[in-house]
Amino acid sequence: MSTTELVRETPAPVAPAGPDRRNRWYKIRPKLWHLFLIPFCLLWVYPFIWMVSAAFKSQREMLLGGLSLIPEEWTYENFERAWTTARFGDYTINTVTFSITVVLIVLLASAAAGYALSRPDLPGKKVIVGILIATMFIPHGYTIIPVFLLVSDLGLNNGLLGAALAQAGPALVVPILLFMGFFAGIPRDLEDAARVDGAGYLRTFFRVMLPLSKPVIGTVTLLNFITAWNAFFVPLVFTLGNPDLRTLGVGMYNFFGQEGTDWTGMAAAACISTIPIVIVFLFLQRTFVEGIAGAVKN
Repeated sequence: MSTTELVRETPAPVAPAGPDRRNRWYKIRPKLWHLFLIPFCLLWVYPFIWMVSAAFKSQREMLLGGLSLIPEEWTYENFERAWTTARFGDYTINTVTFSITVVLIVLLASAAAGYALSRPDLPGKKVIVGILIATMFIPHGYTIIPVFLLVSDLGLNNGLLGAALAQAGPALVVPILLFMGFFAGIPRDLEDAARVDGAGYLRTFFRVMLPLSKPVIGTVTLLNFITAWNAFFVPLVFTLGNPDLRTLGVGMYNFFGQEGTDWTGMAAAACISTIPIVIVFLFLQRTFVEGIAGAVKN
C-alpha cells in the first residue's frame, strides 16, 4: 500500500467539542427559579415567625414593636398564662382525644367503603360514587342542623364522641376515593389466594388488603388529624352545654375579653396548638406523599 493511500484512509482527528450552552442553561435555570421563589417563601413564612416571636414579647412590645422579630425582653409568662389561665392544658387533652377519635372513625369507615367500591362488579357503583362526589359541594353549615338532631337523638350531644361523629361524617368522601383508587390497583390474585387458604371477606380485608394500604392510611390519618385538630365550628356547637370539653380551636376565644384582647397570650396558645401538628406531619410526610401518588396512579 502506497503512502498516498495510507494518508487517505487515516481518519482525520476530531476537534474537541465546545461547551454546550444549552446544557449549561438547563443547569442554571433551576437555580435562578429558586432565587426568584425565595422572597415569596420568606413572605409566606413571615407571619408564622412573627407569631412565635410575639409569644415571647410583652403586650406593650408586641403592639409598639412594629415588624421586629427579635424580642427586646424575653418572657415566658404568655405560655404560662395560656396553659393555666386559659386552660389550654385541659383543652389540649380534649383536642387529642377528639382528633384521634375522628381519625379512627374515618379510617375504619372509609377503608371498608373504599374496599367495597373498588370491586368492578359492584351494582350501582357509579351512582354511589357520583353521590359521594356531589356531597363534597354541599357547605358544611347547611348540614349542621340535621347532624345535630341526629347526634342528639343518639344521646351523644355535649360530648366529644358526638362531636367526633359529626366531624368525621363529612370528611369521609376524599378518604373513600383514595382507598378505592388504591384497592382497585391491587391484583385480584392476592384475594383469590387468600380465599383458597380459607380466608373470608372480612379476614381478607383486615389481613391482606388493609396492611397493603399503609401509604393511604398515613395520608388519611395526616389529613384528618390536621382538620380535626384545627376544627372550630363542630366542637363549638357540640360542646356548648359542656365548656369543659372545648378543644383548642374553641378555647382561643378565652383570650377575647370585654376590656381587650390578650394578643401575646393568643400567640403563645397558637404556638402550643401548632407544635403537635408539625410533629405529626414530620412523622407522616413520607407516607403522605406515597399515599397520594399511589392512589392517583392507580
